[in-house]
Amino acid sequence: MSETKQACTQQRYEVTKKDLPISCPMPDMPSWNAHPRVYLEIKSHGEVLCPYCGTLYVLKNT
Repeated sequence: MSETKQACTQQRYEVTKKDLPISCPMPDMPSWNAHPRVYLEIKSHGEVLCPYCGTLYVLKNT
């Protein structure tokens, strides 16, 4: 995720293996303190929802 993202403002993010481990909010989000940071297990299913804000993270096959 090269561009800066707004925390909890987008409902879906596509991430790659180089972005792992995934946490929400992501470190490059300006509002990184929008809710407590939680690390998300994405590798087993290829997608995961944040339990705080409901944002969906989808692992791309690249």
